Amino acid sequence: MVNDTIADLLTRIRNAGLRRSETVSFPLTRIGQQICQILEREGFIDSFNTESTQELRVRLKYRSGDEKPCITNLRRISKPGLRIYTNQKEIPKILGGMGIIILSTSHGLLTDREARLRGIGGEILCSIW
Repeated sequence: MVNDTIADLLTRIRNAGLRRSETVSFPLTRIGQQICQILEREGFIDSFNTESTQELRVRLKYRSGDEKPCITNLRRISKPGLRIYTNQKEIPKILGGMGIIILSTSHGLLTDREARLRGIGGEILCSIW
């Protein structure tokens, strides 16, 4: 039983990238699926699919020249013991806009750019670059 499914998802992706693994799988959750949709849309992973009703499989993306993973770093910011909230004016930028922050808002999971565009804040879940 995992208490923090988001941290588990991020750790599995980070470890698979360090191993140069082509795919990684983890238990299927709705929030995990939404995070994977954002990662695919932003170009950090190749694809993801739900092969069974219990498992989510992610195909990682690597740079063509040096075979380094596209995801350099994943960091969980808001944790179950310490929630971090922000308004639209104080959403931090990662690497001057090169990375993304995933926020949980009243409009669902959004990246930092989408939240600034819509003018809403929320809970800062993680940062990715």
